Amino acid sequence: MGAAALALATAFAGASAEAEQSVKIGILTDMSGPYSDMGGPGSVAAAQLAINDCLAAECKGMKIEVVSADHQNKPDIGVQKAREWADVNKVNAMADLTNSAVSLGVQKLTVEHNFVAMYSGPATTKLTNEDCSPNGFHWMFDTYALAAGSAQAITKMGGKSWYFVTVDYAFGHSLEADSASMVKSLGGTVVGSIRHPLNAPDMSSFLLSAQSSSAQVIALANGAADTINAIKTAREFGIVQSGKQVVPLLIFLSDIRSLGLDAAQGLTFTEGFYWDQDDLARNFSARFQKAFQDRKPTMVQAGVYSSVLHYLRSVAAAKTTDAKVVAAKMRELPIKDAVMRNASIRPDGRVIHDMLLVKVKTPAESKGGWDFYTIQATIPAAEAFKPLSASACPLVKN
Repeated sequence: MGAAALALATAFAGASAEAEQSVKIGILTDMSGPYSDMGGPGSVAAAQLAINDCLAAECKGMKIEVVSADHQNKPDIGVQKAREWADVNKVNAMADLTNSAVSLGVQKLTVEHNFVAMYSGPATTKLTNEDCSPNGFHWMFDTYALAAGSAQAITKMGGKSWYFVTVDYAFGHSLEADSASMVKSLGGTVVGSIRHPLNAPDMSSFLLSAQSSSAQVIALANGAADTINAIKTAREFGIVQSGKQVVPLLIFLSDIRSLGLDAAQGLTFTEGFYWDQDDLARNFSARFQKAFQDRKPTMVQAGVYSSVLHYLRSVAAAKTTDAKVVAAKMRELPIKDAVMRNASIRPDGRVIHDMLLVKVKTPAESKGGWDFYTIQATIPAAEAFKPLSASACPLVKN
């Protein structure tokens, strides 16, 4: 081969390698609706922090771009955007994907359209069971983990009879089912339940039904604005003061901030990440707070950071953006970052890690700012999530 031809071949090889290391990540989330505070623009900021961190280390020299879109909590819009990103915009990976119905629709596209999906916002366990994908990873929490924490702890502490106030879509149904199963397995009973639409403007009738029941525990199998409104209504109606225990099965740091400690004090629930849990978490959260509206990260936003960072490290190690190859590398590499503790990825795509049982401080106990929780217990990764032996994921059976 002549010198000119060799130089040309080398140039093409270099261009090809550079092209392979050009990465585009999409944050598909709720930008303006009930889940925008716990995900939304904060998830975009978290992804950018992960990009910056990887560019300073394993990803040096790579070209990395982040794009974002609002799925409006509508599966058709979310699936259409995911398909457009993968086929037209050549997005290699998608993260956050808050809303269980949206995530289940996107999961079906991951193999055929050749992209990786990392779910930090949805809670349905279907993502790692019957709807699992070799290219899909459930990162932060799911309804089983929430039940393993809150439902188990409160039933063991004497809350034996439960009534569920449940949002009427995939996430709420799954959360109620997993929590009810946990309660019954510990000798408790479910005396009733009622369902409400997403983003219900008035929770009064649902809470009155719960109040009139014989239940010791009123479990809120909903999220975001619905949970906030339900807790406020419960206090206004004197339900909390009457001795019934109101338990939010999924609530976020941003929700506690919206409620205020006067209304939220004493609530006990499960968390996947808390900014003040240790030095690593505090340092990361201080950086996030500086980057995004003077706020501490929710567990969804922390999960976006962790998932995007691990994905990028896997791309750098695999030296390709091919979804199948990168997904295999993601399962191979250890997860090490400021968010996850005792973490690993199972064959079904479930990321297992330690979870936290927390209790909201009283105003007198709080030192101000974002000092909202007392950590009651750490739930080990092996206990926090459904056992792999119980998974309905075909990848496990194969």
